[in-house]
Amino acid sequence: MYRTALRNVLAHKGRLLMTMLAVLLGTAFVAGTMVFSDSVGQAFKDSQSSSYDNISVQVHNDAAGTDIKASANNSSALPLTEDTVRKIAELPGTQSARGTVTGFAGLSDPQGNLIGQRGDTQGSNWVAGADGKDSTYPMAAGAGPVNSRQIAVDQRTAAKNGFKVGDTVRLAVNGPVMQMTVTGIFTTVDPQVKAGGSLVLFDTATAQQLYLKAGQFTSIQAVARPGTSEAQLLAEVRPVLPHSDSISAKTGAQLSADSSAAVQAATSGMRTALLAFAGIALFVGIFLISNTFTMLIAQRTRELALMRAIGASRRQITNSVLLEALFVGVFASLGGLLAGIGIGAALKAFLGSGGNLPSGGLVVSPTTVVATVLTGVVVTVVAALLPSIRASRVAPVAAMRSNDQPPTQKSLVVRNSIGAAFFGTGLAAVLYGAHLGGSSGRLPVGAGAGLILIGAFVLTPLLSRPLIALVGPVFARLYGVSGKLAKQNALRNPRRTAATASALTIGLTLISALTVIGASVTEAVTKQVTSGMKADYAISVMLGEPVSPSLLPAIKGTAGVSATSVIDSQYVTADGRDLSVSGFDTADFGRLVAPAMLDGSADSIRQGALLVSRSTAAAHHWSVGGSARFSYPDGSTGTVRIGGIYQNNDLLGPVMMSEAVLAPHTTAPYYSDVLVAGAGGATSTLEQALKDSTGRNPLVRVQSQSQMVKEFSSQISLLLNVMYGLLGMAVLIAVLGVVNTLAMSVFERRREIGMLRAIGLDRRGIKRMVRLESVVIAAFGAVLGVAIGGFLAWAAVQLLKSSLAGLTTTFPVGQLTAYVLAAALVGLAAALWPARRAARMDILASIKTD
Repeated sequence: MYRTALRNVLAHKGRLLMTMLAVLLGTAFVAGTMVFSDSVGQAFKDSQSSSYDNISVQVHNDAAGTDIKASANNSSALPLTEDTVRKIAELPGTQSARGTVTGFAGLSDPQGNLIGQRGDTQGSNWVAGADGKDSTYPMAAGAGPVNSRQIAVDQRTAAKNGFKVGDTVRLAVNGPVMQMTVTGIFTTVDPQVKAGGSLVLFDTATAQQLYLKAGQFTSIQAVARPGTSEAQLLAEVRPVLPHSDSISAKTGAQLSADSSAAVQAATSGMRTALLAFAGIALFVGIFLISNTFTMLIAQRTRELALMRAIGASRRQITNSVLLEALFVGVFASLGGLLAGIGIGAALKAFLGSGGNLPSGGLVVSPTTVVATVLTGVVVTVVAALLPSIRASRVAPVAAMRSNDQPPTQKSLVVRNSIGAAFFGTGLAAVLYGAHLGGSSGRLPVGAGAGLILIGAFVLTPLLSRPLIALVGPVFARLYGVSGKLAKQNALRNPRRTAATASALTIGLTLISALTVIGASVTEAVTKQVTSGMKADYAISVMLGEPVSPSLLPAIKGTAGVSATSVIDSQYVTADGRDLSVSGFDTADFGRLVAPAMLDGSADSIRQGALLVSRSTAAAHHWSVGGSARFSYPDGSTGTVRIGGIYQNNDLLGPVMMSEAVLAPHTTAPYYSDVLVAGAGGATSTLEQALKDSTGRNPLVRVQSQSQMVKEFSSQISLLLNVMYGLLGMAVLIAVLGVVNTLAMSVFERRREIGMLRAIGLDRRGIKRMVRLESVVIAAFGAVLGVAIGGFLAWAAVQLLKSSLAGLTTTFPVGQLTAYVLAAALVGLAAALWPARRAARMDILASIKTD
C-alpha cells in the first residue's frame, strides 16, 4: 500500500499541485511569522543587551515615571542626588559612577510640527570626563552642550532632518518652546535610537532643571573595578542608597534579563496575532485539500473497488489515502518552510529599511522548522481523513457499477439536521450576548460566531440550491445554453460547490465584519465631533499636559479668531463617586459647543446651571430642575441646579458647567483644550496663525474638526488595511480552491464536454460555461460571507456601545457590494485556465474517455 500511495501521488501530481500550493502558502505564513518575530526579537534583545555592556549596577528612581517633577516634590519619594553619586563613586568596588537624567524632548520641524511620536524622542544629559568627552555618547561632529541654550542630537535624527552643527532648532519639554543651538552630533548604541527613535543631550544642569530639580538624577550607573563582580558591587551600593520604596538597584545582568523579557512579551503579541491569521489561512486550505481528495477518490472509484475485490481491507484503503496526504503534506511543508524563511527575511528588510528596527541576522530556530512541517502535515492529513474514510466504505460491487455515487437521502437529512442545530444554537448565543452587551456579552458572541460559521458550512449544500437557482433564469437569458449549463453544473454536486464556496465565505465573513465595525466606529466618532462641537479648532498639548494659561491671551488675540473657550477638566465627588466635570467660558458657549439636548436648555449653563449627559443623569437619578451636590477639588462643597440633559458625547464629557462657577473651587486650572471659532471658519491661514501665536511649539496641537476625524479615521483605516492584507493569504488560498475544483471538474467531465462539442457547442460556449460556473460559485460564497459578516459585526457593535457613545451599526452598502462583485471577478479570473483547458480538449478523445 505504501508503493501504491507513492505511485498515486506521482500519477496525480498535476491534480495535487493546487493542494500542495495551498499547504505551501499556509505553512509559509506560519514559518515567515516565526522567522520574522524570532529575528526581530533577537535583534532587540541584542540591542538592549549591548546598552548594558558598560553598566555593572544601575540605581533607578522608579517614582519618577512620566511626571518626574511631581514625584520629586513628593516627600515620600526620596530623590537620587549628587551626594548619592559621590557615595557610590567612593565605594571600594566602584571604578566610575555617573548620574543620568532622562525625559521627553520634542523637536520641531520648521512648521512647528513634532518630529516623531511622543515616545520616540528622549532627552538626557551629557557627562564630560576629564578629557572633555563622554564615552557613552562619542561625538561624530562638534562638541557636547555646555549651557542651557545648547543641545547635541543623535546622528540618525540629524541626517534624517538635515540638522548640522551650528543650526538653531526648536524644542519643547513640558513648557514653552525653546530655541536651541546644535553643538554636536553623536553616535550611540541606545536601543531606542537604533529602533528609529531620537535622542537629545543637554548639559546636566539644564537636564535637571527641565526634568527634575537641581542636583537630582533619574538613575545612576556604576562600573565595577576589575576583580569586583556585579553582585559584589550591588551589595556595596545598596547600603548607601536613600531609604525609599521608589528606588531600586539592579545588576547589568538583571537589567539585560528584564529587557529580554520585555522584548519577549512585546513580540509575543505580534507573533500570536500573525499566527492567528496563518491559522485562518490553513483552515481555508482544509476545504481545498478535502475537496481535492474527495474528487480524486471519486475519479478512482473503480480502482479502489478493484483493490477491495482482490483483498485490500478498508483500513488499507484508508491508510493508502492518508499516506498520499502525508507525502503531500511533507513536501509542501518543506517548500513552505523555505518560502517562509524568504518571507521573514523580506519583512525584516522592508521594515528595517526605514531605520525602525535594529540590525541583526535571520533566526531560523529548530522550533520553527518542526512547527512548520508538523503543522502542514497535520492539516493535510486531517483534511484528507474524511475522504479516506468515505473511500473505504464504498462497497466494491457498487463502486464498479458507476463512478457517481450520490449521497443518500439519510446522509443529507443527518447533515442538514446537524447544521441547523449548530446554526440555531450559535444564532441564539450571539443574540443573547448582544443583548447583554459590554464585556459580559463577549463570550456568548464569540462562541456563537464559531457555531454559526460551523453551521453555515454544514448547511451550505442546502443553501446553495435556492440561491444559485435564482441566477439560473438570468444566465439562461443572457448567455443561452452556456448559462443554463453553468447553473446545472454548479448544482450537480452541492457538496463540492459548498466546499469550494466555503473557503471564500470564511475570508469574506472576516473582511465584511471588519469593514462594518470600522465604518460604524468611524461614523460614531464623526458624529460626536461634528454634532457636539461648532468650534473650528481645538488646541491641546501632548503628554497629557494642560494648555498653559499664559497662552490664552495670545490665542484670543490671534487675527481671525472670533470666539474662544477653555475646557477646564476637573474631578469632583458626587454621591460618593468621582465625576469628571468640564468648565466652559459661557460667553461664547453657543458658538463653540452644540450638545444634543434631550431635556432642558443648553443656555441654562449661562445662568450657572449644570448640563449632564443622559447616562450620568440616569446613574445619579438627576433630572432637569433638580440639583446636584458636589465636593470640589479645593475641599469645599456646593449645590448646583441641573439645567439640561444631553445625549452622551465622549468629546463633551459627562458634565458641563460654567468656568466662572467651577474655577473658584479648584486648586489650579487644567485646560485640556481651548476651543476656537474663526471669523471665516477653518482656514489654513488661521491654523498657521494659531500655531505661530502658541510659539510654534511642537507639543501644541491645533486641530480642525476635519483633522480630528481624519486622524481617527486614518488609524482605523491603517488597522483595517493591515488586517485585510493578512487575510489576503486566506482569500488567495480560496481562489486556488476555485481553480483546483474547476480544473478537476473539467477532467472528470471530459466525456460530457466532448459530447457537447459533438452536438454543436463551440469552444467559446465551453469557455463561457466554465467561467460562469466559477462566477456563480465565487459570488455565492461572497454573498454568504457578507451576510454572516454583517450580522456578526452588528453583534460586535452591540458589545462596544457601552465604550463609545452614539455607536450604531453602519453598513457601507457600496463597499460590501464591491466585495461581492470583486469575488465574482476573482471567480472569473480563476476560471481562465480551466476554461481554456476544457475548450482545447479533442472531441473524439474526450468521448472515448472511460
